[in-house]
Amino acid sequence: MASWLATVRRINTHNVSTFRRAPLAEISGSLGDLGTLLPLMIALAVQGSIHLGSTLVFSGIFNVVTGVIFGIPLPVQPMKPVTCASNCRDANRISVLQAIASAAISGREDPSMGVVTAAGQWVGAAVLIMSVTGLLHWAVAAVPIPVVKGIQLGAGLSLIIGAGSSLVRPLHWVHPALDNRLWAIVAFLVLIATQRLPRFPYALCFFLLAMVFALAQVLTSEHSLPWFHVWRPRFSLPTWVSKHDAPALWMAIGQLPLTTLNSIIAVSSLSSDLLPELPAPSVTSVGISVALMNLTGTWFGAMPVCHGAGGLAAQYRFGARSGASIIFLGLVKLNLGLVFGETLIDLLRQYPKSLLGIMVLAAGLELAKVGYTLNQGAPDLWQASADRERSSGIVRMHRKLTDEERLERWTVMLTTTAGIMAFRNDAVGFLAGMVCHWAYRLSDWLGKRRLRRSGSSTERDPLLR
Repeated sequence: MASWLATVRRINTHNVSTFRRAPLAEISGSLGDLGTLLPLMIALAVQGSIHLGSTLVFSGIFNVVTGVIFGIPLPVQPMKPVTCASNCRDANRISVLQAIASAAISGREDPSMGVVTAAGQWVGAAVLIMSVTGLLHWAVAAVPIPVVKGIQLGAGLSLIIGAGSSLVRPLHWVHPALDNRLWAIVAFLVLIATQRLPRFPYALCFFLLAMVFALAQVLTSEHSLPWFHVWRPRFSLPTWVSKHDAPALWMAIGQLPLTTLNSIIAVSSLSSDLLPELPAPSVTSVGISVALMNLTGTWFGAMPVCHGAGGLAAQYRFGARSGASIIFLGLVKLNLGLVFGETLIDLLRQYPKSLLGIMVLAAGLELAKVGYTLNQGAPDLWQASADRERSSGIVRMHRKLTDEERLERWTVMLTTTAGIMAFRNDAVGFLAGMVCHWAYRLSDWLGKRRLRRSGSSTERDPLLR
């Protein structure tokens, strides 16, 4: 216990020092995940599948706790973002959805609050069992790095396609005046111009601009501004099983592979890539965190949430380098939920899709870029060896790959990504990548067996020597 408290103190010393050194960057980075959070949260709140106030309060608490314990910009976001334009009733409004909400919004499953929250609890219970039994730790050892990189690359490309097809492309060029393609072009040009300025608070600047636009839209329409509305906890009874079926269970089964792969395994690996100077959270700790979040807040109608690789990439892209960023975001969410709650829906619905789409695109680019380190700097390529000249320690060396090995790893990664993009399903991409990996291993085994047989035949027959 004492060692754990010492670790937490050390983490929060880093949080405080980072925030003091670059407060605008941390605040800007905290807003980087809005492109994943806002579309889904608004959609589910409007149709009554979640309580907006409870979602803001509990996700804010989870943000604060996550920042304090992990010390990195680990997001609290809707479960695993995947592109969902064709299945949704309003493709112009929804850009990236997770499997549970996709089923609820599309009408394929019962969209009631009890079913949505029960699905989150099913996932939370399954992830908790996998965490405490060691199955998640085993999965990390069993899943090769090229497959993990392929999942990250596929998720990044899905975000990019979703931003273009569901947010930016449906817009007109000049109408409406505060949300059109021209504003998307301006946001994109500023994003490109400032990509070598890591301290420029891009997300913060465009978030403030977007809120000004949203307020202007509300004031010029029949919608109402947010007003003082103290949050009161309301118990929401989950509907685990209905009269004739168990829709929550089926929604959870579709969500579980996505949460396990992208929100636990991939996010742990990504944190090592983006923040190598900080201790990466273990898959077990991330899994327990995901489980506890979904086994607590959902009882009050809060949205099922998790930690996602896309959100981590987005917050890193816009300047976040410590847990201080999400602690700040959590405090903002908590106060908004406690003071305004459900009255924020009209304002959030007017958030410009042009500016939101570019933020989603930037997050996708940041996540997709991790594929670059597949053959240079990936975790499985570093090996420890005893230094004979200096007996005092161990030297880490980067294993050199042959051209054949490079091509094999690249092929496995692209096969994984292709499965995700073709079927819009991380589980399919994962299976495709693993089959490709096993095919290479089988080929190696057969090749070695042929060599052994040919060697033994040469020893038996002197004429073949």
